[in-house]
Amino acid sequence: MERRNFLLGAAATLTASAAVAEPAQAVTQPSERQPPSLGVTGKDFPKVCGNLGNHNYSPLEQITARTVRRLGGAWHVNLEGGSTSAAQQSTCVVENGVLYVQTTQQNVFAVDGRTGAIKWKTNLGTKQTNMRGVALGEGLVFSTSGANIVYALKKETGEVVWQRRLITEDEGGGDTGGCDPQNGQCGGLTGTLAGAVVYWDGLVYVGMQGSTGGARGRAYALKAATGEVAWTFWSCPGEGQFGNDTWEGESWKTGGAVPWIHPAVDPDLGLVYWTFGGSYPRLDGSGRGGDNLFANSIVAIDARTGKRRWHFQSVHHDIWDLDNVMAPVLVDIKVKGRMRKAVVYGSKVGMFYILDRESGEPLHGMEERPVPQDPRQKTAATQPFPGGEPFITQAPEFGKATRPVPFYAWGGLYTPHWDRATIIFPGAGGGADWAHLSYNPHTGWIYVGYGLINSGFSNTRDGRVNTSRPLGEYFAGGIAAVDPRTNTPVWTLDREWSLAHGNGILTTAGRVMFQGGPDGVLHAMDDTDGTVLWSFQCGAGVHTSPISYEIDGEQYVAVLAGGNGLPYPDIPRGDHLWAFKLGGKVAPAPAPTPPKKRNDIRAAAVAGNTVTLGRVWDAANQRPGASENTVAQNAMSPQHLRVPRGTTVTFVNPADNAHAHAAVSFFEYEFDSGVLMPGQSFTHTFDTPGEYFFNDAIFPQNTGKIVVY
Repeated sequence: MERRNFLLGAAATLTASAAVAEPAQAVTQPSERQPPSLGVTGKDFPKVCGNLGNHNYSPLEQITARTVRRLGGAWHVNLEGGSTSAAQQSTCVVENGVLYVQTTQQNVFAVDGRTGAIKWKTNLGTKQTNMRGVALGEGLVFSTSGANIVYALKKETGEVVWQRRLITEDEGGGDTGGCDPQNGQCGGLTGTLAGAVVYWDGLVYVGMQGSTGGARGRAYALKAATGEVAWTFWSCPGEGQFGNDTWEGESWKTGGAVPWIHPAVDPDLGLVYWTFGGSYPRLDGSGRGGDNLFANSIVAIDARTGKRRWHFQSVHHDIWDLDNVMAPVLVDIKVKGRMRKAVVYGSKVGMFYILDRESGEPLHGMEERPVPQDPRQKTAATQPFPGGEPFITQAPEFGKATRPVPFYAWGGLYTPHWDRATIIFPGAGGGADWAHLSYNPHTGWIYVGYGLINSGFSNTRDGRVNTSRPLGEYFAGGIAAVDPRTNTPVWTLDREWSLAHGNGILTTAGRVMFQGGPDGVLHAMDDTDGTVLWSFQCGAGVHTSPISYEIDGEQYVAVLAGGNGLPYPDIPRGDHLWAFKLGGKVAPAPAPTPPKKRNDIRAAAVAGNTVTLGRVWDAANQRPGASENTVAQNAMSPQHLRVPRGTTVTFVNPADNAHAHAAVSFFEYEFDSGVLMPGQSFTHTFDTPGEYFFNDAIFPQNTGKIVVY
């Protein structure tokens, strides 16, 4: 099979490090005054994302484009004794010179912001889960735990004041899938608590995750003084509730739609804005016809009662895991000459939906456009597109990291799939995913990190695997600045790494913004055009938001660097809590091994000179499996072959296979077997050292690599 024309459609020399596009000279327009009720940071940074509007902005201005070159480590502490066993996603908060932060190891710390000395440490158990930040209020520190317990700790000592267990194990409904009338949970997994905790005016807001296992989503408000549940908002409405008719049959019982990132709060309107994830099953919509509210939605909820005021669904009947879960940003902006209270929402699809936060009205218009259909998936006839422009392209591009792996079906946003794995961009980990945004009042822009990551989708039936990141594809990303007054990007900068998985951005009055990456490097950049002004190696991937605070007239920047598991499985992990100040003398950490910029095959290397197509390697017996497999990513035997230069490798389609197969090197253009019928083979001699990925041109998710040394 000759596929050269297809393969050569992209530049052979592409790497994941896309060239940095130089933005045109940007003209900044200072924004409108923001409501004081949202809160302002300053000496303190008392909440994850800074204030109730999630602005991720500091008015401190000692650190500027002129002074930032003198920035250095003020102090550094390994919170877990230097452990690299777990990733860390908790963003710090600061009050009265003390940092409060969690670790995945289930410890909450109070740390002296001047010296890094640990003031107290409280353990919340042993069951690990993602921890994304505590809340402060009423002299207490509020935290969740992996055991689904919400804790209130004394701010001065870390002593437990109260604890409240949520999402208990008996909420699953048992084998019958019936609903417990007391708690509302139906069938499927129960899920776990997730997202940073938010405190406002006597209430603590807590979200959860678990849609991949069929949990029924809910958002909680607890009374801060006692832990008593004030209300629960069920995001898959039950019988008789608004939105229940958007779920076919009883599919709502295991509908997913979980709120796994923290909300925003508008005290003046008394509303909490929460974003809810995709439907379950994520990639197979055949059994849950309808739009599936409130999956893929932002819901404005009465902060006191938990009642829905309005909602907006950004993706109807999602089958792509395009959940758009994010921390919404609340801003007052002038649109078409009129001041509007806006909420900025949207992430994975690569565009923002900017809505009136009192009514949900789209401020830049909204068009329901017809999209491609697949009746088997019961796809929605239309999808909403906001006025303005996306901040990234919405289809694979052959000149970028989003070049699709050959032989997959592929397309743009909302291309449907069924049994044939299909690549689309933005994918499940593309777009902005859950990177925390920053709103800068000096420019009036929203800053967002994005990922250039394709996903390949199938319905996961009959042993098919969701090839959400096709093996051998490249990863990259960048930063965009978007003007919410027009919903158009001012500039975008493609950069070396995906910056969409917790890589939050902090902007400051000094006109310097900060963001870290999976390689452990924290960058300070000019907020006008993204020019890098200063960099510092933190020792592990930075997948939290930097913050800024002040002690005795000195401005500090702090960040927890602990790595992540997505989108790169090999992001360096750790437990590094850093603070920086002008004149700081603590040296950078040794640079860890950075993640691979290509989605690698991590199967153990096997020596030999034969690859059997359509078979999964039997590692126990060191031989190809006995039966043909056309759906698994590892249906190459062996999947990872290591040979010396000059070796001739034979590719075999066994006589007892039922299908034709073909092995084709992609992006390296080294070999092409053509179609091999059962019983046929092909040979190729490898004369040049290197790493050669290949897949089956007929069943493209079957992927292998050969390393020549």
